[in-house]
Amino acid sequence: MTRYQQPDDHGYYGEFGGAWIPEMLHRNVEELRSRYRDIMDDPDFQQEFRRLLRDYVGRPTPLWFAERLSQRYGCRIFLKREDLNHTGAHKINNTIGQILLARRLGKRRIIAETGAGQHGVATATVCALMGMPCIVYMGAVDIERQAPNVARMKMLGAEVRPATSGSQTLKDATNEAIRDWIAHPEDTHYIIGSVVGPHPYPDMVARFQSVISEELRVQLREQTGSETPDVLIACVGGGSNAAGAFYHYLEDASVRLIAAEAAGLGIDSGKSAATSVLGSKGIIHGSRTLLMQTPDGQIVEPHSISAGLDYPGIGPLHAHLIRTGRAEVVPITDEEAVQAGFRLTRLEGIIPALESAHALAVLEHRRFRPDDVVVVNLSGRGDKDLATYMRFLDGEKRDGVKE
Repeated sequence: MTRYQQPDDHGYYGEFGGAWIPEMLHRNVEELRSRYRDIMDDPDFQQEFRRLLRDYVGRPTPLWFAERLSQRYGCRIFLKREDLNHTGAHKINNTIGQILLARRLGKRRIIAETGAGQHGVATATVCALMGMPCIVYMGAVDIERQAPNVARMKMLGAEVRPATSGSQTLKDATNEAIRDWIAHPEDTHYIIGSVVGPHPYPDMVARFQSVISEELRVQLREQTGSETPDVLIACVGGGSNAAGAFYHYLEDASVRLIAAEAAGLGIDSGKSAATSVLGSKGIIHGSRTLLMQTPDGQIVEPHSISAGLDYPGIGPLHAHLIRTGRAEVVPITDEEAVQAGFRLTRLEGIIPALESAHALAVLEHRRFRPDDVVVVNLSGRGDKDLATYMRFLDGEKRDGVKE
């Protein structure tokens, strides 16, 4: 029987994962690998982690029955409101956990990478809370299109360093963060923001984010009488919000898992980030996974209107889920995501992040039965994307969504 929830002792989910790292990072990664489970399982750690999630982050996040959205699609649609977390996204679940872990490892300096800026804000937030210096690497293109989050990071006291190589987006920010970590192995902890990177990061981040599905089981039982949905939808770039939403359902084949990927301008346009369709097995940022690459192994630059999904790979857990058929993938174009964002705004009064809008757009691509319980993980709020939404406002009026 194929198992999904945990990697093997070497960090592999099936054929994907591992720790493909330069020698200079071996000490840091090995220290983390040998200690993370003991630290995370310690009752004192869990008590502090849970207290901060409750009293600082604001968990549990609500599970909202979206009545008007349900009427449109002919099923029972619930939204897991990660957008209501402190800092506006699911990212804070992981950064709270990792900053506590870093303190127990004796680290004094924090670095991170960010695309949409939500992970950067969440990292800067916990560093301010804990009084630790913070450097966030961000692609120069993303710095421009996510200006509100850049301002928040700076206000929180973080230094935002632009990545100016390659496509100047998330991939390049990650490259710069890894270079920094290699140069400062003694005192620095790298808070990776997704279920990517060398083992143990994919497993560690998934465990911190699993609070999403942990709460979801309780909330669904209260609202529907069953803790299992029929369909669970989340967007996937690296895939941390999806890993958290899927986590407690991974071994339950009765729950249909759907990942929304960024198709950009279209699968065959040359401007896409649909890794599961366009990618092949390879190594990126310390992990063997699916990634977009040329026949000779050079990374193909991705494109998405959503900075958080603008990444040429996916986490090894998701690669395994997709390759084994446990999860299905729906590629969503920029236009479809924007329209889904407007649709939710007009029908439910909730402005989603463009990343989350990709997950919402799946509702246009699949048909459901009237008694189906469909959960969409609303991973973040749309404040940071308002300028992008506004550029599409006239086009949105043709969608037929009425106020």
